[in-house]
Amino acid sequence: MRDTIISEAKRFIQFLKFCQDDNKDSWIYQESIKLSKNNDEPLLRVIHGNQPVFICEKMVTVIPFEKLPQHEPEVTERAEETSLNEDISVKLEHHNITTSHHGPVPLSINTARQLLSWFAMSQNPNMPQVEAHVLHPLWVRCDMSDPAGTSWLGAETVYVGGKAAAVKLHTISCKGATADETSFITMDQLKQEHQNRHQSSAVVTKGWAEYNLFCSVKEESLIVDSQSNVMAVFRWTNVETVLETPPLSSTAMLQIKVVIGDIRSPMFQTYRELEFLLTLAEGLRTGEIEWLEPLETQSPVDLTRTLIEELENVANAVPGQNLKGSEKSKTDSVLGFNSMLMERGDLDFTEQLWEKMRKSVTSYQDITDSLKLVIKALRFGQIKPWVHRDSSSSLSKLIVQSYQQQVDIVPLTGLTPAIMLLELGLDKMRKDYINYLVGKELTTLSHLSYYLSSEVDLQEQVIRLKKLHHLLEILGTCSSFLILPHERLFFFTQSCLQYYKTAPYNEEHVFEMQIKPTLISHFYQMEQPSSWGVEVSSGQGSREVKTSFYLSDKPLVDHIIFDSGLPLEVSMTAENEKTAYFRTLVCCSQANFT
Repeated sequence: MRDTIISEAKRFIQFLKFCQDDNKDSWIYQESIKLSKNNDEPLLRVIHGNQPVFICEKMVTVIPFEKLPQHEPEVTERAEETSLNEDISVKLEHHNITTSHHGPVPLSINTARQLLSWFAMSQNPNMPQVEAHVLHPLWVRCDMSDPAGTSWLGAETVYVGGKAAAVKLHTISCKGATADETSFITMDQLKQEHQNRHQSSAVVTKGWAEYNLFCSVKEESLIVDSQSNVMAVFRWTNVETVLETPPLSSTAMLQIKVVIGDIRSPMFQTYRELEFLLTLAEGLRTGEIEWLEPLETQSPVDLTRTLIEELENVANAVPGQNLKGSEKSKTDSVLGFNSMLMERGDLDFTEQLWEKMRKSVTSYQDITDSLKLVIKALRFGQIKPWVHRDSSSSLSKLIVQSYQQQVDIVPLTGLTPAIMLLELGLDKMRKDYINYLVGKELTTLSHLSYYLSSEVDLQEQVIRLKKLHHLLEILGTCSSFLILPHERLFFFTQSCLQYYKTAPYNEEHVFEMQIKPTLISHFYQMEQPSSWGVEVSSGQGSREVKTSFYLSDKPLVDHIIFDSGLPLEVSMTAENEKTAYFRTLVCCSQANFT
């Protein structure tokens, strides 16, 4: 029996060593256990940081329905034990949970303990029969079939002076969601749990809380959901009660993720302008374009003709005077906190033309016909509009040429008209963004040079403009929703600009800002956190041991489906304003080898 155990342990450890040296992400052990190497699990990241870990779960083979004989079930499973014949989806009544094959599938508690015992044997210098290797921590998904409701078991090696001195054995147990705070473990009970395992007289407590400051807004009867969010993460010491509000002495970090196009954003109207520009750029790139619904009822040709006639009338009425300014669209409306003032009173002719055309164009022919009118008026001296000195578009250059009655012939064929229109939009929107950022003293022109360069190709210019717009949407959230002071916005702007100089466009990126809790206290002090945790620890260095308790509005394990018994949709009323939390307890024991 002893020789069999050692032989099985050696085989498993050799397999782990092979996987650790291999470049793949997952492997199969004895046809019944799937092993992966990653660190995507939130709980495991809290324990191990960015260190890679091994994760074991049940191997499930799914056979396509069309390949199954009629008398066989759609899903077949290679059992982890020869005696295991039950269906993958099992109801565990005493924990009110279900394990499901639609995601990762857990192993039994007994199998998990066996795998971890082999791991511990290999790390024990007193067991030379099992060849030792330096291995990543090992974690096993468990089915919560034991009375404690264990969802994870894990093991990691403790090294002292470069030698294996102990193994830490981790246990994670979970319970379903409840709003009944009397069912939560107390701080005294959590400390006692820690002391029972580690016989330590002095313990340190650390708190952690996360608040979602920006998840949805209600305007009259309209509820707007958003993928954008602003999370406030707090950390502090000397926790006194479970679910306590972070003190003002906490360290606080804002984690900001903004998806452009949110109807609540103060930049929404500017986004609609960018949306047309992006549609135009994509059409030039692919050769096909899906035109947006026009915002104007008049045709672009009529709007262009009217713009030219207005310019002629003004020039004739008051010699030397040119048309400046712009009309605000009566069709624009904003749903949000408040609008960021992006309008400028110094729109030149090309910018006004862009405004007319972006709201009315529905075909390449529209663009061609409108530009023909403008170039004809320039060539025959009907108009001599002014343009900004730093304008770089092709049409701006033609306008400057018209001052000397020399206008180049431009064949308005193929994609040329669309390219000319895209140049107008890039010029105009860049100036809008400069006007806001520099005008608000959030940055300088030199810091914007990367985003404003017209020396790169048009598609790259579009990407850089989109990056700049993303940053402005983020700043809009910080200034309009969070109402942060200028000093914080200034330094945050510099860090964001620096990030996007080298990083690709990514709306999923989370921007972080260190902040004083007092600046956002009105957002969180009367609210409930989306996640809350406390850690009780003792010992130092590699000998440090921790016991942690977490409350979260979403389960922290993905291989268990909890049946909370709560309604799927809960209206937030005065009678029901408490958050239902999933409860997770993380404990560890340390087995010393000497």
